[in-house]
Amino acid sequence: MMTTLKKEMTILENGDIATPKGFEAGGLHAGIRKRKLDLAWLYSDVPAVAAGVYTLNSFQAAPLKVTQDSIKVDGKIQALIVNSGVANACTGEQGDKDALIMRDLMSKKFGVKKHHVAVASTGVIGELLPMDKITAGIAQMDRAAQTSDMFETAILTTDTKEKRACVQIDIEGKTVTIAGAAKGSGMINPNMATMLSFITTDATIEKAALDQSLKAITNQSFNMITVDGDTSTNDMVLVLANGKQDHTPLNTAHKDYPLFEQALTFVCQTLAKEIARDGEGATKLIEVHVSGTAHDESAQKIGKAVISSNLVKTAIHGADANWGRIITAVGYSGEPIDPNQVSVKLGEITVVNHGVPVSFSEEEAKQYLQQTDVSIDVNVGDGPGEAYGWGCDLSYEYVRINASYRT
Repeated sequence: MMTTLKKEMTILENGDIATPKGFEAGGLHAGIRKRKLDLAWLYSDVPAVAAGVYTLNSFQAAPLKVTQDSIKVDGKIQALIVNSGVANACTGEQGDKDALIMRDLMSKKFGVKKHHVAVASTGVIGELLPMDKITAGIAQMDRAAQTSDMFETAILTTDTKEKRACVQIDIEGKTVTIAGAAKGSGMINPNMATMLSFITTDATIEKAALDQSLKAITNQSFNMITVDGDTSTNDMVLVLANGKQDHTPLNTAHKDYPLFEQALTFVCQTLAKEIARDGEGATKLIEVHVSGTAHDESAQKIGKAVISSNLVKTAIHGADANWGRIITAVGYSGEPIDPNQVSVKLGEITVVNHGVPVSFSEEEAKQYLQQTDVSIDVNVGDGPGEAYGWGCDLSYEYVRINASYRT
C-alpha cells in the first residue's frame, strides 16, 4: 500500500527495513529471553556506506565500541547482529570480548569481512551475554526462512509494538527507497539518537554526505524525543546505504541531495515519534512546537525542557490544563526569553498570551487533553528559530514497569 506524502516522496505503508534493494533481515528465538524473539540480523549483498551516531553516556556499551571500530576501517558495513534481553554494558573486558566474538561469528555466518559487521545489544545492564545461546542462535540464522518482521520483533524489550517507516523518492529516474526499524520505550532521553534505530537505503551516497545528513537530522528527530529523561548506555542510530540504485553519488552539491535529506528526515522523525508514543506506560503522544527564538538550537532546548518535565507529563496524563507547568519549564530551559512575549496554546486553545493568562473553557481543554495526540505550541517572540519535540505522558504504569524491570 502506498500513500503520496508530497509530490517528490511516497510512503510505503507496508515497506520495511528489507524493502530497499539488496537488503535482507530476520530474527529468531535464541533463548536469551524466555519466550520472545531475541536475536536479529540484517544483511546487504554488498558492503554499504555506513554512518552512525552513538550515546554520549560515559558508560558506553561494548557493542557500540565494536561497531565504531568496524566503521573506522573503510566506512562500510555489510551485516548487523542485534540481541535483546542483555545490554552487554558495564561488563568489562569479558563484555568487549563477547561483542568481538559476536562480530566474528556473524562474519563467518554471512561470509563477510569482520570489519564489515556491526553489533548492537539492548536489555539489562551489567549482565554478561549468554554466549552459548548467542553462538547457537547465529548458527540458526536462515536467510530463506526468517523475515524482516521477525527482525523488528527481535530487537524489542519493553516495547509494546514494532516501529517501522519506509519511503521512496526518484533520483535520476531511479526509485530510491529509505526504510528503518527502531526499538525504544524506556530510558529514552537521547543525546545523539535513541535506544536503537537502523536505517537502510539503496541510494548511492558519499560517506561524508551521509555522515553530515545523519548528524543534522538526528538533532531534528531522535534528539528531540524523551520518555523519562534517562540516556541509555546503548543508544545507536546506524544508516546503511548500499548504492544498489546506481545513480550519480549524492553529495551536498547534487541537485537531489535536499530531496534525499527530506526523505531521511521523514523516516527518522516517524521512528522517533513512534518511540515517544510507545513510551513505557504511555497513553498519549505529546508534540511540542517552539517558535520565535533567535535560532533553532534555542527552540530545541526549550522544547526539550517542556517535554522532559515530569510535571508537564503528569498534567497531560491527568488531562489537567495546568499551563503554569509549561511556562515554568520554558523559564528554566536556560534560554534567554522575555516573559512578556511568551504565548502558549494547547491544541488551538490559547491559555497564555504575551505572558498573561487568557480566559478559556476548562472543560474544553480537558476534553482536548483526553485525546491520544496532544500538541503544545509555545511562541517566545518574533525570531526565526523553531523546533518540534515529542514525548509522552507519565503514568502509574511507568512506575510499575520500572519497579520490576529485572523480574
